[in-house]
Formats: sequence, C-alpha cells, structure tokens
Amino acid sequence: MSFASRAGLGRAAFGLAAALLSTTALGTTALAQSPAALSPGVEAEWLQARPRPALNTDPSHLPSREEAMAAVEYVASSQIAAMAAEPLALSTGSNLSQMSSNWVAATFYVGAARLARVSDDPETLRFLTAVAEHYNYSVRGARSGPTMLNADDIAIGDLYEELYSRRGQEGVLMPLRQRLDWQVPHLNRATETPALVWWWADALYMAPPVLARMSAITGDPKYLIAADREWRRTAERLWVPDERLFLRDERFKDENHRDAHGDRIYWSRANGWVMGGLVRWLESVPAGFAGRQYYVDLFQQMAPRIAGLQQDDGLWRASLLDPETYPEAETSGSVFYVYALAWGVNHGLLDRATYLPVIQKGWAALNRHVLPNGLIGAAQKTGDQPVSTAPTDIGLYVSGTYILAGLEIADLNGPVKSLPLAEPARDSAEVIVATTPTPPAPVTVRGPEEQARRDAEMRATRALAYDPAGLGRPSTIERLSPPTEEEQVPRAVARFAPDRLDDLLWENDRVAHRIYGPTLEGREPPSGSGIDVWAKRVRYPYMDRQLRYPNYHTDRGEGLDFYDVGRGRGAGGLGVWFENKLWTSRNFSTHRIEETGGDEARFTVDYRPWPVDVSRRVWETREFSLPMGSNFTRMTSTIQSDSTEPLIVGIGISKRTNDAGSGFVTRDQANGRLMFWEPSDPGHGSLGIAILVDPAMVEGFVQDAENYLILVRVTPGVPFTYYMGSAWDHGLDFSTREAWETFVAGQTPEF
Repeated sequence: MSFASRAGLGRAAFGLAAALLSTTALGTTALAQSPAALSPGVEAEWLQARPRPALNTDPSHLPSREEAMAAVEYVASSQIAAMAAEPLALSTGSNLSQMSSNWVAATFYVGAARLARVSDDPETLRFLTAVAEHYNYSVRGARSGPTMLNADDIAIGDLYEELYSRRGQEGVLMPLRQRLDWQVPHLNRATETPALVWWWADALYMAPPVLARMSAITGDPKYLIAADREWRRTAERLWVPDERLFLRDERFKDENHRDAHGDRIYWSRANGWVMGGLVRWLESVPAGFAGRQYYVDLFQQMAPRIAGLQQDDGLWRASLLDPETYPEAETSGSVFYVYALAWGVNHGLLDRATYLPVIQKGWAALNRHVLPNGLIGAAQKTGDQPVSTAPTDIGLYVSGTYILAGLEIADLNGPVKSLPLAEPARDSAEVIVATTPTPPAPVTVRGPEEQARRDAEMRATRALAYDPAGLGRPSTIERLSPPTEEEQVPRAVARFAPDRLDDLLWENDRVAHRIYGPTLEGREPPSGSGIDVWAKRVRYPYMDRQLRYPNYHTDRGEGLDFYDVGRGRGAGGLGVWFENKLWTSRNFSTHRIEETGGDEARFTVDYRPWPVDVSRRVWETREFSLPMGSNFTRMTSTIQSDSTEPLIVGIGISKRTNDAGSGFVTRDQANGRLMFWEPSDPGHGSLGIAILVDPAMVEGFVQDAENYLILVRVTPGVPFTYYMGSAWDHGLDFSTREAWETFVAGQTPEF
C-alpha cells in the first residue's frame, strides 16, 4: 500500500473510539468534545492514539528497532491526540498543552517531524502541515527588537525548514528566512555588548540549529557564521569548564542563586537543552566548517560528565549536583541525555561499549513514566531552575524529545551514520497531496448544488490564476546544484557576458572580478569603470554558476557578489586627478579576450574619450592578466590624450562605512602600496583590497568623497603597469587582515 493511499486509512485501522479522550494538565483522562465541536480543520483521525505497546523495557538489553518505533509512534500519536482535542487559543505565548507557535509546542514538532520522515503513518506529517498552515509559516515576536531576536520564537522554524526541504515550496520558508536575515547583523555584531542575544542556556536548543539548517538548505553560510559567533559568546558566559556543565544563565553565578549548600545550581533541563542543541547543530554544520571541532569537543566533554550523574533509577535529578534536594523522578532533563548520548554513539562521537549501558538504563526509566494516556510523566513544568515535580506532570518538550530519543534507540540497531545529515529527499506530488489537509469549505457551502458550484469556482481559480512557474525562474532559496567533474577543474577564465548586460568576468582559483560594459551603461547610469570584487570560496570557476540565479548577491555556498562599486573606483579603477577632483570614464566600450580556460586569463578593453575638466580629453586601453595561483590581476594601461602634458592618475579603492566602522587603510609610498580592509559586512565578512604600483611613479595619496587614491605620474601614450588584488576572510586563503597584509607585503611585482 502506498504512503498516499494510507492517508485515507491512517489510524482508522485501529478504530475510532465513540468517546474521544483528551488529557488534562495532570495526565488523567476524560471524555472530550464530540467531533462536531472540534476546532475547524482538526481531523478526527488525529484524536485516536495508536494501541499501547509493551513498555516494560529491560535496561540490560537494547530494544529492537521495531520495539523502539512502536513506543515512539504510540507517544507521538497520544500527544497529537491530546493537542488536537484542545481548542486553539488566539494568543499562543503561554500555551502549554495545545497546538501553538511557541517554543513549548515547537519542541514537540521537532521530534514529530523527524518521526514523519520514517513513519508509515501519514497522519503525523498531515498534522504538522495543518499546524504550519494555521500559523501561515510565521514566527512570533514582531512587536519589538528584543522579541524579534528571541530564540524561543525561532524554534518553530525547524518545522518550516522540514516542510520546505520535503516540498520545495518557496513561501514555506520566506517568513522564517526574512526573520533570520534581520537577526544576522545582531548575531554577527562586530562590537561586543554587555548583553547577549542568547543569554540563557535553553536558547542554544531553540535557535542555533534553525540557523545552521538554513545555511544547509540555502547554501548561504551567513546564518551558520552568525550563529557560531553568538553560540561562542553564550558558552563563554555560561560554560563552567571545571564542572563540564552549563549554568542556566548568568544569575546563577551570584550568591543569591545557590542551592541549600551554598553551591552553584546546575539545572538538569538547562544542560539537556545544551546537549540536545549541540546534537541538532552538528547535524547541519558542514564537515569542513572551521569551527566545527569546538562543538565536537564540547559535546565530548559534557557526555562523560552527564553519564556519571545518572542516578540508580536511570534518570537524572532536576538539580544535577544536588540530587537529594529534589529526589523525585524528573524526565524533562533525562530525556535529552538519553537522546544526546544515543545520538553520539550513532554518529561515532561516543564509544558504544561505554555509553550503551547508560542509554539503555535511561530509556527503560523513561518508559516507566509513560502515563496511561501515552504522555510522559514526571516532567518538570516550564521554568528556569530546579523545582519539585509530580509523577503526573507532563510537557510537550518531553514528548517531543522522547520521540528523538526513541528514534536514536531504534538506530542503535544499525550502522554508524556520517555527519552532517543530508536534508530529506523531496516528497512526490502524491505524498504532498496525501499529507496536506484541505481547508474546510465555507459554512455557506451546503447541499450538492452549492458544492458543485464551489468545485467549479476552485477549478476556475486554478485555470485563471497566473502561475509564476511559467517563467522557469529558479527558486530564490535553492542552493547551487553540485558542479560536474569538469566544472570542478581549477582554471583561469575570462568571459564576455552579454547575458549579464555586457559584463566582463574573470577569475582564477583564488579571486573573481568583473567590469561593466556598454549595455549596462545605458541601463544603470551610475555604473562606470570601477572594478567589482566577487567573494569566492572554491577553487573552480563559479561566477557563471552563480549568475544562473537572478539574485547572485545571495551566497549559495561557493561565494557571492556583495561588493558595492557604486560611483567609486571599486578595487583598482582609475581616473585622472586634476584640480582636486577625479575625472573618470564610463563603462568599457570594446573588448578582446586573448586567453581563457587554462593557466592564465588575458583580455583587453578600450574606454571611450572622457573630459578632464575643460582642459583636455583622454582615452584608455587596458590589458588585464590573471594567472593561476595569484590574488593579483596585472593591468597595463595606456592613456592617450589630446595634450602631451603629463597626467596625474589616481588609482582608487572605494570607501566603505557601516556599523562596524570605516575599515583600515594602509598607505606605503616607499613600496608603492595602498591597502584597504573593509569593515565587516554583518552577513558576509570583510574584503581586503590592495593596489601595487611602481614606487618610482608615486606622487602621493589623496582621497575624495568616494575613494582612497594612490597618485602616479603618467606620460600620455606610454604604458604603465599596476596590480590589483583582493581577499575575503570567509574564503579559503586569508581569515584575518593581518594575514592578508603580511601576504601583500611579501609581493615582488614586476612593473
């Protein structure tokens, strides 16, 4: 039976009870409203849990995959039944048990979405889709700046990312991506601030995995880079190396937040959030990410410490280092530890023989606390520190993480998995239809005639509406497809691009640049003879691949164009300096490509005559050469003039100022060098640019409103050579300004 055909059957095979059951806050059962009284859009199928499996797990044996999956499916269906039976609230901020867009419900969706990848039951995915549709794929917190940054409100983003990955529907991801784009500059702020964005340990579960996964989905590493920066800030404040544990927040450093013995409080669930957050973070962090090992090390430091704090009953106490103060069973921290430790074994980060007994003991303990209604009891309520917990207390975050733990228990029966995890494969159209609920018809649609009219109206809507897919434009979200073996060959290339308004593009294994041609001159009057810099992090040519997308200013993993030439000289454009003003040409008019596709890219362009005040006219021919292995393009310029008088030529670098400052300018007349390290772009980092000229020609340095300039004396008709180089701190070669400037200082150019 296909997945889609099962949608019509689902849990109906188990029989729909005449009296539907709902759970109260204490975990007892009571008769619920009839199906007719359900919230619109809630399907009766969701209100029936699976039959209860045997849960008397033997802690000395690993459950089979089938046993673990039966437990997971039972708890998931029980939690969905409990949520679906409650009315939807207008305000979702403090909801603790029903469908919501807040963090409490979102942490259940995380587990349920992972289950839906492997489950034969389409109802879990169908339920999740209905929830996402109800909240229009949006996130909470729009009313203020601090709430726009609240990690709790980002947790539901994991559900939207899962649905996008499975379906490829752009609108599913757009609201979340817009919020994360707004957050990135704050997470990636260059200036350290007294307050943190993620100031409490729980936040490390809620937001960082969503940001890392956004990078995995889009190919744009800015989300991962920004999250990495704030993650480390949080760890610096809350991680206690001597204890190998996290404080919940900085209040727990002071004397007013101590346990009965006067010692620091290490809350079980806070450290559970961190362990679970590390797991989900590492699932999306690329294997080659420079900072990845930091998180692996942190996980491997916490794991033995946590394992050593397990109590005789298989659980961990609410206060990890003070178990006697809260001696009762507590599952909301314990469930994270079973999940994280099992995940560590499954992904080769923890030793199986060492940790399997801890995992099995913990799983058996959790199963002893599955209540008669299928939810997990002994769950500490929402809060910020240890408190006493009743056996019947429940929490969506526990059932969601129980699912994650059970999936890892099931996987312990298989081989070790590699990291990072691949995003799920796209669903077929059949599966999408089977798992996407149809909104109920308006209440005015009654009877066969009105239903027939409604059906005809919907057919007309589909037939008459414009479909943007007709243009065949690529998705604004989709990452670049992997390059072919041929495309991955490093080489130096130059290409005239009439498809991009006559740009002239050139790149090698280290840098990429472009200048602007005649068509763009008519389309964008500000364009001119400045030189553009493309940020590049691959050794093969990528500019043409990036230009397949309308928005090539989005990083899809290989690099992007985030440099703004504007009216300035960009990276090494020139002009004539006369009467304290720079007189510049417009775009190049003609071009000749002499060599491309091998060890060197060479081409020549001509610039039409332009005026220097009213005293003379000049025109230029410039030869460009970029060999493999170099960050520097060699340019030989011949400037002609209607006057034989010498010229003072200004070779420039565009100024840049943002919230991170105005960058760093280095002027070295003795060696003929002008360098500029740009202020950091919040999403993409910094570019370094250097101009190298013959020191014998240097007349000095000046600046105008748009450029830093190095001045050289030139004779009309006599060629002169200079070099322009660039670097990107998110690329492959130079991660700091100091490294770039040391490299530039070591250059020995030929003029």
